[in-house]
Amino acid sequence: MRIGDAYGGKGKNWLRKLDFTVNNIVVAYLVKRNAIVSRYKEINLNKIKTYPIDQRYSKVNKNAFAQKGKVPVSDFLNCLPDILAAKDIKELIATCKKAKQNHKPIIIGLGGHTIKCGLAPLLIEVMEAGFVSAFVCNGSVAIHDYEIACFGKTSEDVSAALSDGSFGMAEETAKGINTAINKGFEEGLGLGEAIGKELDNIAKNKELSLLASAYQFGIPVCVQVAIGTDIIHQSPYANGKAIGDCSMRDFRIFAEQVSKLNEGGVFLNLGSAVIVPEVFLKALTVARNIYGKVQDFTTAVFDFNMHYRAKVNVVQRPIENGGKGYYFIGHNEIMVALLLKAILE
Repeated sequence: MRIGDAYGGKGKNWLRKLDFTVNNIVVAYLVKRNAIVSRYKEINLNKIKTYPIDQRYSKVNKNAFAQKGKVPVSDFLNCLPDILAAKDIKELIATCKKAKQNHKPIIIGLGGHTIKCGLAPLLIEVMEAGFVSAFVCNGSVAIHDYEIACFGKTSEDVSAALSDGSFGMAEETAKGINTAINKGFEEGLGLGEAIGKELDNIAKNKELSLLASAYQFGIPVCVQVAIGTDIIHQSPYANGKAIGDCSMRDFRIFAEQVSKLNEGGVFLNLGSAVIVPEVFLKALTVARNIYGKVQDFTTAVFDFNMHYRAKVNVVQRPIENGGKGYYFIGHNEIMVALLLKAILE
């Protein structure tokens, strides 16, 4: 006699329920043993083939980075008209100087191109001058910063490497950064702090490293990671628990910094189209939820295109209850350099 006959034609459904029940019992057992696994097959990252980074062609070399030092820009700014973007950038520069004078925070958000374009020395310079209270960035900033600090080069040829599956497979990058994150997880550090601490200890070019310099100055670099977006995630060294814990800690640190923007602070988003604008909006609502009034501050975006999230989440929504927002379009390696040098002068 068939099972279906014995159970009124419902044998298949009964077996499904039995299988589901047994599966839940197994999962519950594994949870107790701290060995929970998914029912879905995962790719085995231990089979990844890597290569030494000195065999990789890199498009950016440390010798091409911006240079520190006094470069007069006031004459150029003074000759600009007080119209549209020219007027706006002069206003923003004055606002940043006023914020420092009044001991108000200036928080800088970063996309990966700011580091790839060699702007780290200028960012370090404004940090050294006391203009920066915190940085917030995506994972690519930390990766490019790490490679420049350790190897003096970064930015591989993605198109060429993607075709044979070697994109992002430099052994030293994935192992080094993940090792730093895992150490930071054990020590209860934020992700940016963990990498900065490691670079401060090991980097050959630490003077070019934003994260190492920030660690030395005690300024948080909050690295907000989206799992799967960064090359270090495609590695057996990656520990999702450590990455998530350290990046979540950075979010809490960042939200605390955002709470201090009230009445005169400045938030600058330099080159991040998605991650930083989204994180800023969430951090702002957390700050307002806990501390109440966080308004009457200034925001600005610098990028080579108009991006929806950057415009809405940085320039528009946050200052609807008071403050002012600016959006500047142009090449980061020119516009951001101009802004930073003008602030310093």
